[in-house]
Amino acid sequence: MPGLPALKDATLELEGRVAVLTLNRDDMRNALTGTALVDDICAALAWADANPEVSVLILTGAGAAFSAGGNIKTMRERAMSASAAEMEHYYRRGIQRIPRAMNTIEVPVVAAVNGPAIGAGCDLALMCDIRIGSTRAQFGETFINLGIMAGDGGAWFLQRAVGAHRAAELTLTGRIVKAEEARDIGILLEVTEPDRLLPRAREIAAGIAAKPPLAARYAKRTLRLAQRQGLEEHLEACASFQGALQKTEDHLEALAAFFEKRSGQYRGK
Repeated sequence: MPGLPALKDATLELEGRVAVLTLNRDDMRNALTGTALVDDICAALAWADANPEVSVLILTGAGAAFSAGGNIKTMRERAMSASAAEMEHYYRRGIQRIPRAMNTIEVPVVAAVNGPAIGAGCDLALMCDIRIGSTRAQFGETFINLGIMAGDGGAWFLQRAVGAHRAAELTLTGRIVKAEEARDIGILLEVTEPDRLLPRAREIAAGIAAKPPLAARYAKRTLRLAQRQGLEEHLEACASFQGALQKTEDHLEALAAFFEKRSGQYRGK
């Protein structure tokens, strides 16, 4: 089993096939720039995907915020000193590593949004498969307020969460959405009291982790493929994946557990 990666500004723990990645720069409201969080998030995602003992990854923030997104102080410094070509390179080699990693990880990712998720922090939450939030959660696609747009693929992720019409409104107004509205429009699956957020995220993750792990990974892969495939192409992928899964030990164990009316004991094989 791969050992835990060395992280600088985040913490990572694994218990019962559920990993919890906590952004740990409350002093900077867990900003993704001006910290080591981009490196830490990408390292944790790679570790989880390569680790057969991980079935689910929970992503949350320490302190008051989930993530404030970009560090505005360093943003101003870059705007005054870097050329357009340098900024383009900065995005490709920096923050864009997160959506690329999120788009390829096969382990389901659950966001437990503990507080404001603003700008790139909002987009980070949107990249997760399932999102729950505390009553203190807020979301804002606020780039336009600073005279920029989402450089991390936010438009791609936001439209898939709330639809094109609502995504346009949120993007072009840059307004803040509080937890209850976020649930109503599809950003959040549910809202909890702050002290119930992480326990509830663990409950959801444990429910997924109790399922055959290879089936969960393949199921997530088909959900992602279905966003861009035509039906015929998707059916071909489904046939291939299903053929592979029906030859696994976990499938036979799931059948045995069903007939014997007991919980399955799965090994990811």
